[in-house]
Amino acid sequence: MKNSDYQMIICIVNEGYSQVVMEAAKEAGAGGGTVIHGRGTANKEAEKMFGIVIQPDKEIVLIIVKNAIRDKILEAVNKETGLETAGGGIAFSLPVDRTIGLS
Repeated sequence: MKNSDYQMIICIVNEGYSQVVMEAAKEAGAGGGTVIHGRGTANKEAEKMFGIVIQPDKEIVLIIVKNAIRDKILEAVNKETGLETAGGGIAFSLPVDRTIGLS
């Protein structure tokens, strides 16, 4: 184990958009990612309040990247699958304290 200079980008998008996330992330410098299937918990009140259609089935994309390219990847993912798109996604990053197996 070693101290890390990495961030984990977490993208939550409507079902069927994880490939769009990965294509945007790879174009911005990411090497790959992991997709997890999930279900949102939004209710009808949230749908009425924000004027958007809430799809309960989600895909969560986890991408580990060097700190230096994090913002570029977040911007690319947001452009292609952000809340204002059909992907309806959000993305954020968290620091990674330690890594194993990353070069």
